[in-house]
Amino acid sequence: MKTLLKLLACASLAFGLLLPAKAAPSNTGKPLPALNLSFVKDEVNPAGKPLLLEFWATWCPPCRKSIPHLNEIHAKYKERGLVIIGVTDEEKGIIEPFMKKLPMHYSVAIDTNGKLGTAFGIEAIPHAMLVDKSGKIVWEGHPMELTDAAIEKILK
Repeated sequence: MKTLLKLLACASLAFGLLLPAKAAPSNTGKPLPALNLSFVKDEVNPAGKPLLLEFWATWCPPCRKSIPHLNEIHAKYKERGLVIIGVTDEEKGIIEPFMKKLPMHYSVAIDTNGKLGTAFGIEAIPHAMLVDKSGKIVWEGHPMELTDAAIEKILK
């Protein structure tokens, strides 16, 4: 019986990791607040630039699956001005070795104590937000659901 309970607990955890990301309440239409991030890789000032802000963690399997997709988006749109910042609340000593195993070609930053994620009401990761040049959040959701059309719209 204990083995069955352990299997059910593991299955529940695994299923929970596969659920799509959500934020409550929706941040779409709101202005992006000051980010106050500590950059681990490629510090950037996104003011006045189209931005893809993505919340992730090294321990999150769906986040790891999203990284190659974000690398592709970065390669496709960086020359047109799109800035991507991957945001985690983990320590630099955890992030740097992780990035050696799974390279991230875009900027990576630390949200100390998870204050930014909390301010946005992020309930699950990965979670991405697309921000237009004026600093308004125009889309949010799972990064794998982001379309080229949504990106093209903020690049105009």
